[in-house]
Amino acid sequence: MKSVCWRGQCRVPVSFSWSSRVVLSTGREVHFLTCYQLSNPGRLLDYPAHMEGQIWFLPRSLQLTGFQAYKLRVTHLYQLKQHNILASVGEDEEGINPLVKIWNLEKRDGGNPLCTRIFPAIPGTEPTVVSCLTVHENLNFMAIGFTDGSVTLNKGDITRDRHSKTQILHKGNYPVTGLAFRQAGKTTHLFVVTTENVQSYIVSGKDYPRVELDTHGCGLRCSALSDPSQDLQFIVAGDECVYLYQPDERGPCFAFEGHKLIAHWFRGYLVIVSRDRKVSPKSEFTSRDSQSSDKQILNIYDLCNKFIAYSAVFEDVVDVLAEWGSLYVLTRDGRVHALQEKDTQTKLEMLFKKNLFEMAINLAKSQHLDSDGLAQIFMQYGDHLYSKGNHDGAVQQYIRTIGKLEPSYVIRKFLDAQRIHNLTAYLQTLHRQSLANADHTTLLLNCYTKLKDSSKLEEFIKTKSESEVHFDVETAIKVLRQAGYYSHALYLAENHAHHEWYLKIQLEDIKNYQEALRYIGKLPFEQAESNMKRYGKILMHHIPEQTTQLLKGLCTDYRPSLEGRSDREAPGCRANSEEFIPIFANNPRELKAFLEHMSEVQPDSPQGIYDTLLELRLQNWAHEKDPQVKEKLHTEAISLLKSGRFCDVFDKALVLCQMHDFQDGVLYLYEQGKLFQQIMHYHMQHEQYRQVITVCERHGEQDPSLWEQALSYFARKEEDCKEYVAAVLKHIENKNLMPPLLVVQTLAHNSTATLSVIRDYLVQKLQKQSQQIAQDELRVRRYREETTRIRQEIQELKASPKIFQKTKCSICNSALELPSVHFLCGHSFHQHCFESYSESDADCPTCLPENRKVMDMIRAQEQKRDLHDQFQHQLKCSNDSFSVIADYFGRGVFNKLTLLTDPPTARLTSSLEAGLQRDLLMHSRRGT
Repeated sequence: MKSVCWRGQCRVPVSFSWSSRVVLSTGREVHFLTCYQLSNPGRLLDYPAHMEGQIWFLPRSLQLTGFQAYKLRVTHLYQLKQHNILASVGEDEEGINPLVKIWNLEKRDGGNPLCTRIFPAIPGTEPTVVSCLTVHENLNFMAIGFTDGSVTLNKGDITRDRHSKTQILHKGNYPVTGLAFRQAGKTTHLFVVTTENVQSYIVSGKDYPRVELDTHGCGLRCSALSDPSQDLQFIVAGDECVYLYQPDERGPCFAFEGHKLIAHWFRGYLVIVSRDRKVSPKSEFTSRDSQSSDKQILNIYDLCNKFIAYSAVFEDVVDVLAEWGSLYVLTRDGRVHALQEKDTQTKLEMLFKKNLFEMAINLAKSQHLDSDGLAQIFMQYGDHLYSKGNHDGAVQQYIRTIGKLEPSYVIRKFLDAQRIHNLTAYLQTLHRQSLANADHTTLLLNCYTKLKDSSKLEEFIKTKSESEVHFDVETAIKVLRQAGYYSHALYLAENHAHHEWYLKIQLEDIKNYQEALRYIGKLPFEQAESNMKRYGKILMHHIPEQTTQLLKGLCTDYRPSLEGRSDREAPGCRANSEEFIPIFANNPRELKAFLEHMSEVQPDSPQGIYDTLLELRLQNWAHEKDPQVKEKLHTEAISLLKSGRFCDVFDKALVLCQMHDFQDGVLYLYEQGKLFQQIMHYHMQHEQYRQVITVCERHGEQDPSLWEQALSYFARKEEDCKEYVAAVLKHIENKNLMPPLLVVQTLAHNSTATLSVIRDYLVQKLQKQSQQIAQDELRVRRYREETTRIRQEIQELKASPKIFQKTKCSICNSALELPSVHFLCGHSFHQHCFESYSESDADCPTCLPENRKVMDMIRAQEQKRDLHDQFQHQLKCSNDSFSVIADYFGRGVFNKLTLLTDPPTARLTSSLEAGLQRDLLMHSRRGT
């Protein structure tokens, strides 16, 4: 059991927490025997017990009223706080026969409160005097103490006789001086104090177990029950100390001097009335007349904050009462002194003036002052300590203001180098509460580095998890890097995934390229890709082989390495290999290895890979001096061109080959791009006559103009090219590519080309033209004869009747039967066959397809007849204007076309055709 003794040496002015004034003065002595509990707030002050058996009511207006409760005297009163019930002990007759009466103050009986129950206080026949009384707030327990040391317990409803039971709970040899009920959950305790001991009972059960708490007692009215702020402890005020008790043990004690007369608890304060001249507690039961009038001291203690809130001297204090938020001191001279508690702000201001900041803090906490108010006190306390030179104590107070006070206010006070320890402590706490910004982190780390305190620095940065980080990691990395603490900066960067900072320190400060490359290989794909783009050139310059290997993996099937091993279970990713080509700017050997690896392992690599590989191979081929190696490089370049990867970038590949004078590649690309003219010009430039003929033979079908160009080329040559000219002329003759006159004009410029060169060509050409003329004349004669015949038939149709002699149907070839349909063209049909196959009644089904073709051709010529703008455009853009004109002549654009269906005289023709149609229809009807 631990005791805390406090002698109240931190005494404050007597008017610190309370102010006093006289509120009632009768001018005569007032004789009260005892006054116990408070009345209901705002209604009654207390119930003074009169010697004549009356109970007096003292309202807030201080106008006394009362009623006759007993015939002789009232000795004890107890007012419940939660119920308007009053319990009293008094005497109706002479002798020791006290009665207990329960009054219901809400009900009236003849103008007086209703007495709900009367029963004798003494359960047995042995007379004794009542010394104290207490009632439980639930109205189920009432305890009465006697001077003979016994205690009776009334269990059940105390307002009714039927539901209550009285029994003796305690017997002893010393007078009972105090009783108090304490409720803890469902357990009810009863504290019993005598002049010599303190004990507690559990009265909510059956056996009423008893616990001896102490062997020290107190006098009458020197015990009280505290409120929850002191955990409902039972207070016993002895002459030497004031003891606090729990139901099962003794708590702290306070050494308050003086002989205690009254102990009272009010709103967290302990009120003690004492006098310096000590007398035996037993004298409390002697007549008051035997006691001389003496000065008495009333002290109000704040046990929580450990100071005396009020102290004053009174003469003959009868009792201390609490009501309406104030304390009232009754003195025997007929006065009532009111003590009122000052407001919290006034108390704090008084403490500030006395520099009692610790006491002010405790007071503010006990009064539940908000956090802003507490922070203000801490700041003032810190300022006070700082002005006194106590920097360590000041910074501790400033730490308590974190979250309320602007940190810059404190930081400015400790920027001096001699106070860097204090500043470090403040900044550490600021970070622990996650209220620091980047500037605070910078300042704290600078403090660590200035102090060379590596242990504190490591403790600060090496947190176990991300949730425990109370600072801006990036700022910390910057400061540590600047201060040269590279290992600490690397630790932060690696553990908090600041990959860019980690690599910056490794590459720019430590120059550990191997470790940087290993770290990149552990990163996830996105981070590895971005960091290789950023730092790839540096790594390639210092460790080209290892960097190339990592790039190969990154662009094919990348998996982050875990402790030197690849994570095979993770899905593979690959980067765009074309984006990493600039990294190899000064490393052609590694670039060639990378490009060849990508083209082999990943055939669908971006086009830039193949373009760069081709350029690299052509460069190597162009600069190689060794014939064997040059031939190998030549083969590789041609093989790459033939891989089919340059179809969409034909021009780029062609430019590369031309830049490096790679003629085989140029010719191959010309051929792939069907640039036969360029192939021809190349061979002409190099005077490769046989290749010129070969090109014409291979590609002349696709581009006949090659033969014309070849003829012109050989015609300009002064040397003997008769063999090649003859070959060209033979092909021109077979394909009829040029008019003979143009051939003669072309060869006329060549001095070596004699008539014998083109004699055979001209003879054969003339023979063919003669044959063509004869064929054309024969065709013209046949067309004229056919035209004459058709005109005769037309004339016959117009001038003479048409006799239909067909005996078979032109559709089904069956014998013609009536009804039948006949046409002027000579075709006849069954009526049902005609209706089944004809598209219109006016057209012959047999002649309709051929007639439709002819009509379509005529309409097409009519539509194109007026295409003047189109004709002019073709005439201007064509190289052969004569062919365009001949084509339009053939279409009949320049002739007025007369259709065979158009009659020379519209009226005559229409009437004739109408007559023929009418005869045809009449013949048809007769047949039916």
